[in-house]
Amino acid sequence: MTENNLTTVTEFILVGFTDYHMLEIPLFLMFLIFYIITLLGNAGMIILIQVDVQLHTPMYFFLSHLSLLDACYASVITPQILATLATGKAVISFGRCATQFFFFTICAGTECFLLAMMAYDRCVTISNPLLYTVAMNPRICWSLVVGAYVCAMSGAILRTTCIFTLSFCDHNQINFFCDFPPLLKLACCDTTNTEIVIVFFGNFVILANALVILISYLLIIKSILKVKSPGGKAKTFSMCASHLTAVALFFGTLIFMYLRSGSGKSLEEDKVVSVFYTVVIPMLDPLIYSLRKKDVKAAFRKVTGRLQVSQSV
Repeated sequence: MTENNLTTVTEFILVGFTDYHMLEIPLFLMFLIFYIITLLGNAGMIILIQVDVQLHTPMYFFLSHLSLLDACYASVITPQILATLATGKAVISFGRCATQFFFFTICAGTECFLLAMMAYDRCVTISNPLLYTVAMNPRICWSLVVGAYVCAMSGAILRTTCIFTLSFCDHNQINFFCDFPPLLKLACCDTTNTEIVIVFFGNFVILANALVILISYLLIIKSILKVKSPGGKAKTFSMCASHLTAVALFFGTLIFMYLRSGSGKSLEEDKVVSVFYTVVIPMLDPLIYSLRKKDVKAAFRKVTGRLQVSQSV
């Protein structure tokens, strides 16, 4: 095809749900419910951590930022899905696509770092409890969180620049949100250098944080094995159960989505996995931490008790 016959793409068509016309209303209601639960659950977790002094610990400091990210994560993707299902207009402009990709990448990258920090926090708590207040003081916690945001933003700038400086011609159909694998497939120029930069950086972030989590839990397991009583081992391990569940869900879907070989991928599988980690996981995280943590339940009962007393007065 000659260059004169190519049409520069100024918008993308989102085809994720265009094949399900009979299910548009049920899908709209389902995603709307998911989104409301996500916002209420994560906002509730942030408020609970702020108002209850017993939750002013490094673990819950990281968790409050995780909840903020989950709310932002869902807000980057879900409103576009709802608009598409409500209006039937499955079109997103080039600029909006770049903006969505940028903020989505920030949220995903920062969440990777935060989950690694939470694993390190659990490791210090269990392996070196006497050094915990020194190793995880407020200044260090803020430095870690700010570093996570800075690293994620730097990566987002790099990846967004690499992707959206490519030439897109003729074909402009992608899945239900702007992600780099479908965008790379649409490019009508050599993407070798771009793929090397993006894949290397993305894989490095995933694998480096996964390695931190793995080492942290190996040290945690080593400490748990030193506990003599079965009850003590169970109690120690229960401190990590919620975080392990969140890590398994998030990193499991990321690895399945981005680190498997291209030959084993299918459009339907990608669609299901994309919905899971962009819509479902942000909704599940506050439920996981609130249902598995006794101190969160206690704080919730305390806050609701205060509200009932204030209303009765």
